[in-house]
Amino acid sequence: MIPNPPDPLEAAAHHACADARVVQARAYSVALIDTVVLETGEPALEHADGVRSILADMGADAEAQATAYLNLVVPHLAHPQDQLRKHFGDALADLAVETRKLVEVSRMARGGPDEAELRRRHTELLRRLLLGFSRDLRVALLRLASRLQSLRFYTRTKQMAPAAFLAESMEVYAPLANRLGIWQVKWELEDLSFRLSQPTIYKEIARKLDERRVEREQGIAAAIDRLQAELRHQHIAAQVVGRPKHIYSIWRKMQGKQLAFEQVMDLRALRIIVADVSACYAALSTVHAMWTALPEEFDDYIAKPKPNGYQSLHTVVRTEAGQVFEIQIRTEAMHAYAEQGSAAHWAYKEAGAKGYQGQSQAGDYQSRIALARQLLALQQELAGTHESASAALAETSAKQDAEDRIFVLTPQARIVELAQGATPVDFAYALHTDLGHRCRGARVDGALVPLTTPLRSGQTVEIVAAKEGGPSRDWLNAELGYLRSPRARAKVRAWFNQIAQQETVAKGRSQVERLLQREGKTSLSLQALAEGLGFRTADELFERVGKDEFSQRQIEAYLRADPSAPASEESIQLASGAALQKKSAGQVLVVGMGSLLTQLAACCKPAPPDAIGGFVTREKGVTVHRASCANFRNIAQQHPERVIAVTWAGQDAGAALYPIDLEVSASDRQGLLRDISDVLTKERINVIGVNTRSVGDLAQMRFTVQLASSAKLKHALTLIANVPGVLKASRK
Repeated sequence: MIPNPPDPLEAAAHHACADARVVQARAYSVALIDTVVLETGEPALEHADGVRSILADMGADAEAQATAYLNLVVPHLAHPQDQLRKHFGDALADLAVETRKLVEVSRMARGGPDEAELRRRHTELLRRLLLGFSRDLRVALLRLASRLQSLRFYTRTKQMAPAAFLAESMEVYAPLANRLGIWQVKWELEDLSFRLSQPTIYKEIARKLDERRVEREQGIAAAIDRLQAELRHQHIAAQVVGRPKHIYSIWRKMQGKQLAFEQVMDLRALRIIVADVSACYAALSTVHAMWTALPEEFDDYIAKPKPNGYQSLHTVVRTEAGQVFEIQIRTEAMHAYAEQGSAAHWAYKEAGAKGYQGQSQAGDYQSRIALARQLLALQQELAGTHESASAALAETSAKQDAEDRIFVLTPQARIVELAQGATPVDFAYALHTDLGHRCRGARVDGALVPLTTPLRSGQTVEIVAAKEGGPSRDWLNAELGYLRSPRARAKVRAWFNQIAQQETVAKGRSQVERLLQREGKTSLSLQALAEGLGFRTADELFERVGKDEFSQRQIEAYLRADPSAPASEESIQLASGAALQKKSAGQVLVVGMGSLLTQLAACCKPAPPDAIGGFVTREKGVTVHRASCANFRNIAQQHPERVIAVTWAGQDAGAALYPIDLEVSASDRQGLLRDISDVLTKERINVIGVNTRSVGDLAQMRFTVQLASSAKLKHALTLIANVPGVLKASRK
């Protein structure tokens, strides 16, 4: 049944008896929220009254009930923490602000991505947050009460609730109530969510139940009284408890076990807890003597426990009035194990419908069962003398649940998951790379902190950023403790690498432009020059020149080439036939051409007997690439009409030497360069250039050698790969 909205007179009378803090909080809030309507359409003050009433039924303390009002005023205050602290003290101010954070977290979760996997992960994250990051368990209780009140409002007013709101109620808040042992709230959350999301199915099951919930509860109460009296008559000390199964639970069992409504045997359930095993069987005998047993529904999990250790007697009986009851009989020890051990009821209930088929989807709950019971005990102690123990327990529970992860919030209540020990700089990079680069300071829960401060779950972090600028090299020093995340460190390194590359390109550009001035070629396009030398862009040429990996003499040779040679693709007349004509230089022949200027591409450095291809440039003839060259494939795809067939000249071309690049990756050590050079010397391979770079313990080397043929490389690379510390040796 859906409760009616609280009567104002009754509410006023109840307020008069409540703690003065609750009365004061309501009076303070009225002026700010009396005309406010929540996004659900419910008046804010009416919502707060309902939440306070639910909290009172839960047994929550006066501070929690006062927060039912104060958390709603937080958005309407300029400085809520300070203003609430002034009127109500630190504890209530913190509780109200923390509760409002979870409201915003919940709203962000509902506005998350539509993709099923991302939505599932975000929902699980929110579920963990509710138990893990809140520093006060009462925050979770306030959110449960607020959600229940909203569902009651939607049901009472017959409004259509948003699908995401209902899904969150079912997937997050109902399991939370279950974990905390607040069974009444759990089943009402589930039933109301099910009723709003599946009204047709809900009404059909309700129709099939031949009595109203109140009547079912009365029937169970009568059965408990009769069974309790009979057990006393048989001198069996026992505790008998029970309640009717709610509609959502009935539907879930029908789905999980593929049952028709008539096949669900435990619409009404009783549990008998006795002292020892012999009393279990004595109680079973008494039950079967009282009512008619259904033999096919009997299970003896005491004689034959379930694989997870669960023990109990299960039987189903039919009363004289035709009512069917499922009855479980167990000892106190069996009951404690079922509630707190690996067979805990909620461990498989949270697995969803398929959990009934033994296909648990809820993950490893064994480590959390005891935690859930401790949290319930913590709630009962909050108003007592165990505040220090409660705080320690809350901190321990957060660590157990989050393990090596923490969850912090942006000022807009966006959830950010980080590694344990992460700093504000890690947080900034997790939000956006550019924000990380410009990070200069951070406020945690409103207070400025050093950038090396380790963050904790539940904190709100605001980054203070410069308008422009970059990271500090100190951030890469692990001993200083600025960064914990490898991903953030990689972004910082990438920034400095980009800066170094820009400096190298600028250096190379300056050298090339000076060279063009000396040669009187300032009118030559830099892009055309780069393409003529085998580069895709001018910046690639500048970078290679800036790193001294491409000689300026090669550029000079290109600029001083035979001026009588064709200078552009327009002057090339394609001859018919496939005769091979030798170029004046003697190493490369162009298919179907007469004398034609060719250049070996610097990007791939082809050498006989490599498969090669030619590309007609706009300025200086044909650039010759290896057929496997990525640059050649790219430009050929963009300009297929400028690709031309080329081949190596015969052996009579003379003893021409070709530059070839070798790349070596190795673990850096003393003497590594000497050992590799010795191998090349023994193989009589002339080295004309060496470039080395070390990153941490890894050395990257590039050797430019001269060979008449690339065929000799294979043996040399094998020998280099066998040098101690070398990880990889290959031709570029």
